[in-house]
This record gives sequence, C-alpha cells and structure tokens, in this order.
Amino acid sequence: MRGRVLIVAGSDSGGGAGIQADIKTVTALDAYAATAITALTAQDTTGVYGVVPVDPAFIRHQMELVIADIGVDAIKTGMLHDAGVIDAVAGTVGRLAPQAALVVDPVMVAKGGHKLLEDRAIDAVKSRLAPLATVMTPNTPEATALTGIAIASVADMERAGRAILDLGARAVLVKGGHLGGPEVHDLLVERSGVTRFRSPRIATRHTHGTGCTLASAIAAGLVQGLALQPAVTRARAYVRRAIETAPNLGRGHGPLNHAHTVRPFEA
Repeated sequence: MRGRVLIVAGSDSGGGAGIQADIKTVTALDAYAATAITALTAQDTTGVYGVVPVDPAFIRHQMELVIADIGVDAIKTGMLHDAGVIDAVAGTVGRLAPQAALVVDPVMVAKGGHKLLEDRAIDAVKSRLAPLATVMTPNTPEATALTGIAIASVADMERAGRAILDLGARAVLVKGGHLGGPEVHDLLVERSGVTRFRSPRIATRHTHGTGCTLASAIAAGLVQGLALQPAVTRARAYVRRAIETAPNLGRGHGPLNHAHTVRPFEA
C-alpha cells in the first residue's frame, strides 16, 4: 500500500456512498484508509431514512488518534452536517495535519434528495474549510450553493470555480454531471488555468456514491505522488469503469463496482 488517507465522513448503511465507498475506493487504488465517522445514516438505494450525528468532540478524538499513531498524508472530507462539526474538523486539520493534502467534497444532498448539510453550515464550509483545501470537488448544485452563481453551462461552471478559488481553495473540480447533454464535463479550475475533462454520459441509474468515490480516488492519487491533474484523470477513469461494471443492486440509485481494480482471489 502506498500512502495514508484519513476519511472524515458519514456512514452509509447501504454501502454505496460515504465512508464505505471511501474505504473501498482508497483500498482498491492501493492506499491505506483510516476513518473518522461524522454521522450514522439509515439508507438504501432509494433514499436516506435517518441520521444520527456524532458529537464534534468525538469526531475530533477519532482524528487525533489516527493522526498521532498511524499518520496521514491526505485527508478527505465528506458529510459534515453542521457548523460545529466543520469547526472541529477544520481546527484539527490546521492544528495537527497542515502538511496533508485536503480534499473537500462539500456533500450537501444525498442522491435521493435528503439534505445532509444544514443551510447555515454553508458559511462554515466557505470560511473554515475552503482556505485549507488542496482541492474542492462540488457538483453544480453545491457550487451554486457556495457561490450564488446559477450554473447552466460550462462557462458558468468556470465562473463558479473561480469564485470558490477566491474563498481560498487552491483548486476546484466543478463536476458537471447534473447538466444535461450526451457528454459529462468536469472543470479543474486552478489559479494557473482551467483543465476541461469530458466523457460520454453513461445511461444508468447506478450512480450512488460517485461524488464520494471520485474525491477519495483523487486523494489516493495525491498520496501516491501524482500531481493534481493526473490524479483527477485517474480518478475519473476509475469512477467511469466502476459505473460501467456496477453490480445492478437495489431498487433505486444503485452502488458502483469499487472492486473492479482487484483481481479475484485464486486459491
């Protein structure tokens, strides 16, 4: 295994997103995954039916123990449901792991529509997490929530990405999957310029956890010495293959095949 990723996110009882998707992704890409769980959810492929938050002090304690003993090369954040959690996570990162790459996936709404971030916590994402972020990975609704910019085109995606850079993030990957059309466009916006990624849209309902998976795959690439653009390129390829080979589970938005990189065990 190459590189240590600490994942700070919520648990998904269905196994398709959240901590479960993050661990699968980081492991499948040959890095080491440790976790600090921020919330428990009761969910399946059709939606989220309950959330039990973890106390911010206990989230901080999980992070402190992992960082002190195992160490960390990158931190990936997912579901951070309120301002208190965001303050605890940002404070711990700044105090104990300022050298680690920080991949911030600003999770706001589950695939089934359940809100996973309080509206009043959006300001905390902007003021506390963005200035620490190596890269933020919002989809277009999340980018709109962070910037107030309505996004209907790739040009709008770039405008929103630059506005998030102004919050202090070093880079922003604006994901365009929510926009229509036969192709999916993602924009990596950096102060040095913009890199545009495009790929044919896959017609499938099995897309649960794509955002979590992509952000964790980027984190795995960064801890293995890839620069940001190659890390994004590899992460997008990994996610695409995981969608293409999805196991067709559940009645709603089904999970991906995170294990497509792993050869079957042969006795």
